[in-house]
Amino acid sequence: MNQLPVQRASELSIDSAPLSQWLIEGLWSDQAVGILGGEPKCCKSFLALDLAVSVASGAPCLRRFAVQRTGPVLLFPAEDSLAVVRRRLEGICSAAGVGFQSLPVEVITTPTLRLDTPTDRERLTNTVQARQPRLLILDPLIRLHRLDENDASQIAALLSYLRQLQRAFQVAVLVVHHARKDANATRPGQALRGSSELHGWGDSNLYMRRRGPQLTLSTEHRAAASQDHIPLQLTQAGSALALSVAAQDSSIPEPGSESGGRQTLQRIQQILAGLDQPVTVQQLRKLCGLRTTTVCSCLAQLADNGVVTRDSRGYQLNRSLQSPAVSLSPPIGPQGNGNGKHSP
Repeated sequence: MNQLPVQRASELSIDSAPLSQWLIEGLWSDQAVGILGGEPKCCKSFLALDLAVSVASGAPCLRRFAVQRTGPVLLFPAEDSLAVVRRRLEGICSAAGVGFQSLPVEVITTPTLRLDTPTDRERLTNTVQARQPRLLILDPLIRLHRLDENDASQIAALLSYLRQLQRAFQVAVLVVHHARKDANATRPGQALRGSSELHGWGDSNLYMRRRGPQLTLSTEHRAAASQDHIPLQLTQAGSALALSVAAQDSSIPEPGSESGGRQTLQRIQQILAGLDQPVTVQQLRKLCGLRTTTVCSCLAQLADNGVVTRDSRGYQLNRSLQSPAVSLSPPIGPQGNGNGKHSP
């Protein structure tokens, strides 16, 4: 009798299970496939490049979200010129304090890549096999095929190929994709253009939206808690442009502000003092009941002051300090400018 292979659950191999749940904590799961979606001109490509710089360098994404696993990044930018891609990457590296020349981000320079054709699938597979990236970014989906995106059977075949690529080479795959115009009234995943297969395919999905003048980011994960409406802003220093997490709204004071910031820092330090092992950002967020961006900002300040340390397992109190409480006071401005705020 011809049967399918079956194995008891307790006997399944765990050798291929990732050591860390996250590639970038809170933003992208390790070895996840998924969509970075949003309407046109929502800075999707800027965020994709910020993710690339973070994974390649280990610097926190958007200066807030810790990287758990680093490695080379392979990028195919189908719509932007190579000069624009270089300029944007240099700007993000400048904002993140990362050296651009040694950054292990490799750019596929072919003008076209058609993943609905066997030839180009083979070329991409061979390139991934040779380069062994930790993260593959394809930007945008519409330039990767000539299929009908509303036809589930057609788009499912393309997504199945990318899933096979992820499994064969343990690579995270991020595909930039457009949302429908004027789709702010619907859930972000349902606002994606084309078949619902695109929404269902992702292990981690990121959604960019504009709400009036405010740019926001929402996350969605198959096996982790999601976050909504993280405020972002595109900032410029000289000729360099980079995204960053915007200041929190007035309902939750900024960690470095005079009103409430000191108590927030004390609260996080007290929780860390009661733990006997490192804790991830998401675990700490649940323990203290704060937003992820607030927790990350506090941890950045405490790390700058030497109060906490971080390793591959997470954050913990620096036990070598004789009197940690002396470092609780929020710093006065990035360079002591007296504004009561700190920029990590």
